[in-house]
Amino acid sequence: MRKRQKEKILELIQTFRQAHKEILMAVLKGEETAFLLLEQCQQGAVRIGEIIEQSENECSEIIGSLEAYCEWLYEKYQAFVSNEEPAEDFLKEGDAFCHRLSRQIAKDISVRREVVFLPYKASMWDSLESVWMAAREDPSCDSYVVPLPYYDRRQDHSFGQLRDESEMYPSYVPITRYTEYDLKERHPDMIFIHNPYDDSNFVTSVHPFFYSENLRNYTDCLVYIPYFVLEDQPCSNREYTEAVAHFCNVPALQYADRVIVQSEQMRETYIQVLTQIWGAESRPIWEKKILGLGSPKMDKGTAGKQELQIPDPWRKRMYWPDGSKKKIVLYNTSVSALLQHGEKMLDKMADVFSVFRERQKQTALLWRPHPLTLSTLQAMRPELLEPYRELEIRYQNEGWGIFDDSPDLDRALLLCDAYYGDRSSLVQLCQNMGKPILIQAVDQREYL
Repeated sequence: MRKRQKEKILELIQTFRQAHKEILMAVLKGEETAFLLLEQCQQGAVRIGEIIEQSENECSEIIGSLEAYCEWLYEKYQAFVSNEEPAEDFLKEGDAFCHRLSRQIAKDISVRREVVFLPYKASMWDSLESVWMAAREDPSCDSYVVPLPYYDRRQDHSFGQLRDESEMYPSYVPITRYTEYDLKERHPDMIFIHNPYDDSNFVTSVHPFFYSENLRNYTDCLVYIPYFVLEDQPCSNREYTEAVAHFCNVPALQYADRVIVQSEQMRETYIQVLTQIWGAESRPIWEKKILGLGSPKMDKGTAGKQELQIPDPWRKRMYWPDGSKKKIVLYNTSVSALLQHGEKMLDKMADVFSVFRERQKQTALLWRPHPLTLSTLQAMRPELLEPYRELEIRYQNEGWGIFDDSPDLDRALLLCDAYYGDRSSLVQLCQNMGKPILIQAVDQREYL
C-alpha cells in the first residue's frame, strides 16, 4: 500500500472518534442526524476495507475488526434508540475500536513507495539510471520511467517541433508513456528530474506542466539531479565559483525538495553561490536541500566493456584486419563553443577532421557532438545551421571517422583512449576514468 493511502486511512479512523461524539449528542437531543452520521462511519469503514483488500497485504484480521466495528455501531445505535443501554459507554468503546484499528493498520500494513523518473533527453538518462536501478531492486518500491516529450524553441522562443525520444532508451529500461501516467491522480512519493530550467531554456522545453515549479505539487519529494558534471575545485576559488554560478541558480534549485550533486566539494560550491545570490538567511535552506551524494553519470562509467554493443561500421574504423585496435580519440564539441566562436569554431572543426583524416591509419576519431547542437543553432544562431550540417554530412560521408549521435554516452567513454575537445561534463568523466585530456583552442592550428 502507498504511504499516502495508509496515512489517509489512519486520518479517517481519527475522524470516527469525532463522529462518535456527534452521534452521541444527536441521540441525546433526539436528532435524526445521528443515523446519518452512523451510516457515514460505516461507509468509511467499508471503504477502508476495500482499499486494504486491493493492496498486496494479507490483512484478514483488520478486515474482521472493521466488520466488527460496523456491527457494533449499528447495535449501539439500536440500544440507544430503545433505551436499553446507557450512552455513556459509547465513547469509551468507540475509542477502543479506533485505537485497535489504528494499531493493527500501523503494524500489519506494509508501505510501498512509488517513484517516477521524468527524463526528457535519452542521452541524459545516464544522470538518473543508477538511482532508477536501485529503486528497481528495492522490493518495497514501485518505479516508473516516464520520458517527457519536449519542444524545440523557435527564434522567438515559442514552442516549435515536438520531439519524443521514448524509443531511444536502453531495451532493459521499461518505459511508461507520459499519457499513461497521471501525476495528479497517482501523486508519487518521489519524482526525479534532470531538467532544471523550466521556462529559462531558450533551446528546448518540456511542456509547462512538467516544470519543476508545478511538479512539486504532485509529489511528496521532488529530487533534481544535474544532467552534467563539472570540474571540482574549492569554492574559495572566486573565478571558479563565478564561472559555475549559472549552473547553480536555476529554477529546480528553488523548487526541488532535494538536489543531489556530484561531491561534497561541489555541494559547498552550490551553497556558497546560492547564498551569495539569495542572501545569508537562505543558507540553512541550501544546506538542508543540497546533498553531495555523487553523480549517477559517474556510476554509469564503471560498467564493463563486455556489455558494449559496437556497430559493425565502427569496428571497421577501430580495428585492423588482424584484429589489433587503433587508438581511439573521443572528440567532443559543445554548443557553447559554437555560440561563442561561430564560423571560427566551424573552421576549427574542419581543421581537426583534416588532421585526423591524415592519421586514420594510427588513430580512430570518434566525434560526439552535443545532442542539442542542431536545436541550439536553429534557435540561437540560424546562420550557422547549414554550414554546420554540411560539415557533419561531409564527415559522415567520407567514412574514415566514427560519428556518434546515439544516447549512449557510456559506450564512447569506455571505448576511447583519450579525450580531445571542448570543456564539458565529459572532461570530468574521462578524468575519473584515467583518460588523457586535451582541451581544444579555437585559434590553435598546430598539432602533435
